[in-house]
Amino acid sequence: MEQQDFYDTLGVSAQADAKQIKDAYRQLAFQYHPDKNPGDASAEKMKKINEAYAVLSNPGKRKDYDALRDRFGSSAYDRFRENYTEQDIFSGSDINAVFEELARAFGFRGFDEIFKDVYGQGYRSFEFKKPGFSAKGFVFTGPFGKPRVGGQMPFKADGLLGKAARYAVKKISGVELPENGSDSFDIIRLTPEQAEKGGPYAYFHRKQGKKLVVKVPPGIRDGQKIRLSGMGDSGKGGADSGDLYLKVSLKKPLAKRIRDMMSRFKPT
Repeated sequence: MEQQDFYDTLGVSAQADAKQIKDAYRQLAFQYHPDKNPGDASAEKMKKINEAYAVLSNPGKRKDYDALRDRFGSSAYDRFRENYTEQDIFSGSDINAVFEELARAFGFRGFDEIFKDVYGQGYRSFEFKKPGFSAKGFVFTGPFGKPRVGGQMPFKADGLLGKAARYAVKKISGVELPENGSDSFDIIRLTPEQAEKGGPYAYFHRKQGKKLVVKVPPGIRDGQKIRLSGMGDSGKGGADSGDLYLKVSLKKPLAKRIRDMMSRFKPT
């Protein structure tokens, strides 16, 4: 795919806030809307605009792109696409809402029709309504792997109702609705000296099979927890992973352990 810079594509600076990014995208979506500019050239321009907005409007994806841009400069796009496929990029995007705004304001065709024209077989939409919950969104299947879902899901995706909704949408669309991963919990044992000084602590994450270096805050107390963001169970359908909470357990000094042990053998 052709090299591009997402900020240049939207015509904003790297310091642009979320509102500036969305406003720039709205203007470009109107300018290059296929109903105003029919033809392949307009469709290709629209794809670039959509991709840039889907990345820069998502704080996590933007952070990843910015880090690559700072490190690799003009080759950041290629590096980014090594880790993010098209379906990853559009997962959770509100692009559909922007196109529906344009359709209501200017009489253009709706999001569904436009994206079928622009993306062909790589795009499809779904809508599901039942008493108590509903779901409406879009799916990019693409050539790179599992499909991902985007759009709005106006229900809380937990409990029996959430499970029923996710199952129904999966049956209709063939994809999983986003569901955040569960938090994980474990215990780390520190000496009083380690707790007092703080600093790096080597922790083996058994579920992920890898070593982590945990930063222990100085003066941490027995029973307090250290939170590792995104290191819990993996999310489903492109959603965020849960967090890992490490509960601190302070080791007793050797002399105290000996006294405690001896006290167990005192005659009653």
